[in-house]
Amino acid sequence: MTRAILSIAAVAAAATAQLSAQPDLVARARAIHDRVITLDTHNDIDPRTFTADCNYTMRLTTQVNLPKMKEGGLDVSFFIAYVGQGDLTPAGYDAAYRAASAKFDAVHRLTDEIAPKEIELALTPADVVRIAKSGKKVAVIGIENGYPIGTDIKRVKEFYDRGGRYMSLAHNGHNQLADSHTGEAGNEWKWGGLSPLGREVIQEMNRLGMMVDVSHPSKGAILQAIGLSRAPVIASHSSVRRLANQTRNMDDEMLMAVKTNGGVVQINAVADFIKADPKERAPAIAALRDEFGIGSGRGGGGRAGTPAAEAFRCPIEGAASGTGGAGRQGGRGDARLDALSPERRAEFDRRMAQIDRQYPAAGRATVKDYGHALAQDPAYAEKANRIAGMTKDVSELLPELVPRLRRRMEQRG
Repeated sequence: MTRAILSIAAVAAAATAQLSAQPDLVARARAIHDRVITLDTHNDIDPRTFTADCNYTMRLTTQVNLPKMKEGGLDVSFFIAYVGQGDLTPAGYDAAYRAASAKFDAVHRLTDEIAPKEIELALTPADVVRIAKSGKKVAVIGIENGYPIGTDIKRVKEFYDRGGRYMSLAHNGHNQLADSHTGEAGNEWKWGGLSPLGREVIQEMNRLGMMVDVSHPSKGAILQAIGLSRAPVIASHSSVRRLANQTRNMDDEMLMAVKTNGGVVQINAVADFIKADPKERAPAIAALRDEFGIGSGRGGGGRAGTPAAEAFRCPIEGAASGTGGAGRQGGRGDARLDALSPERRAEFDRRMAQIDRQYPAAGRATVKDYGHALAQDPAYAEKANRIAGMTKDVSELLPELVPRLRRRMEQRG
């Protein structure tokens, strides 16, 4: 049922891109959007925005919060217990466990104490349907990086009992469970895919009913996980390697393996994974931040542990700049920048503007960008033209796909 719901939502999203060309198509797409359960399978969080004084009942600068879910028609959000990769030591595992626990606790605080009349935690597909029908928003918990398990497989069940319903075994860096996609740069691997413990963890996840997420592990680990898992896998936030040559993206062999497995890939809409920035941009920004002593501002590769002690201001939209609150900061808005003197901050902004001019960012990616990128590749061109054409082709796709997807939903119950 979930795959069918997601597929219909994807078609609706594609159709909505026709705002100027097909008002009638937009109306039909919005009708589908209103009729189905829409979900986002990966939203990072910061526990500091899950407190009595600063939380998701407020319109924060985070991409997802309750006001924005209501305005955008998003029914379900997977809130993520993410921990960056750290040392494979007892101390490292303990720090990672504490960081993950803080995020589990944050989601429960939102649903149990802060806004129980507005959002509820779902533990089963039936819960999702029931809560959505009640008019409340739905929270689900995903786990990004199996590092916090340490070497204690009993923590898989603990995390399941705390609400975790999917888990990726690795993130940005090899760990005790699996190799990471990051090993591709130097062709350096720790396990050649999954570790023996990682294989045990997948079996335990299958036993419990926790989905295996293949976003972030290495290709070897992904293919081995697909071969080992007795249930379909998901890629909670991945894109297509043929379109943007990022090691995080999935190549055709991986995509076909997921298809054969019966799994689903949720496209990562971050522009970098669809429209790659100039290769010089990221190193230039990293060098600039290092020069100013503020390190990398880009998330996703951070070390394990709790946020550093820093002056935190609740990131209410329209208020003075704070430290963020999405869990992983990129760009220019973080406390380390705010701590610079006015003169140093002005110089940083001037230098950053030079980088923007010299190596401009690819910009926000759209469904139309995706279709045009596909159309440039002969292997995908025929199917992609149906997306890239946008005006006529999507209107042809909807009557064809929606009945088929409805039948799939009925068959799966």
